[in-house]
Amino acid sequence: MWEDRRNFMNQQDYAYPEALVSTDWVAEHLNDPSVRIIESNEDVLLYDTGHIPGAVHIDWRADLQDQTVRDYISPAEFASLCAKHGIGRDTTCVFYGDKSNWWACYALWVFRLFGHKNVKIMNGGRDKWVAEGRPLTREKPSFAMVEYPLPARRRDDEIRAFYEDAKRQSEAKLPLIDVRSPGEFRGEITHMPEYPQEGVLRGGHIPGARGVPWKTAVNDDGTFKSRGELEKIYTQGCGLGADREIVAYCRIGERSSHTWFVLTYLLGYEKVRNYDGSWTEWGNRVRAPIATGE
Repeated sequence: MWEDRRNFMNQQDYAYPEALVSTDWVAEHLNDPSVRIIESNEDVLLYDTGHIPGAVHIDWRADLQDQTVRDYISPAEFASLCAKHGIGRDTTCVFYGDKSNWWACYALWVFRLFGHKNVKIMNGGRDKWVAEGRPLTREKPSFAMVEYPLPARRRDDEIRAFYEDAKRQSEAKLPLIDVRSPGEFRGEITHMPEYPQEGVLRGGHIPGARGVPWKTAVNDDGTFKSRGELEKIYTQGCGLGADREIVAYCRIGERSSHTWFVLTYLLGYEKVRNYDGSWTEWGNRVRAPIATGE
């Protein structure tokens, strides 16, 4: 009981505590028509083995990525995706998934790209729900299609960084946060530990970047660390602040979207962008400078 109370109090210290909900909160809102629970995993087959009752599945690759251009789907395709899942403009979307929610944060970030405002993360993700013995089902929900207004644009200029942006950030010695593993940052490996090689030609990091692995922000159970702990890591450890322009990157933008969520919603930094081209672009780009070692 004391542990639950302490976690609740820690959560209230976040800049936007409403962006994070507990497994209890989700359990209490399973039948709330204003809420849509969304599972998004690295393992796209995991949903079919059992998921939170009423949760819909959004496949980060098939649903959110354009299939012919390395980019995200169009505003019209996003509106269609939401409509078929019964998600309206005002629906509260609660994301959760595997890997301590890093892919859930990625899906949330894409929703924010299209301007969907009511977004939350279930703290601890899928693993916490399962560890607590909460119900899972293989039954896929069906919701009546709703009208989702066509987004006027994607917010690429606000929360997304491109190669040129990251290069300017590096040259101006502005904050660049590399959230990959230490071995990737140093250039010793070109892929995540225990993952296959994915075709990057060079290892290392963007000159001037600070290496802060994404998982530094979470506890052993996948829940986010307290605001005080996060400030020690990012505010004191990296010199970040609410008024500084910050660019985070990883391999394809999935791990860095987790850090983007931490910096934006939990610490309240206002100028954070996710460089989704990340190292798969930078490490293969002709004439892109790299640094190795610590």
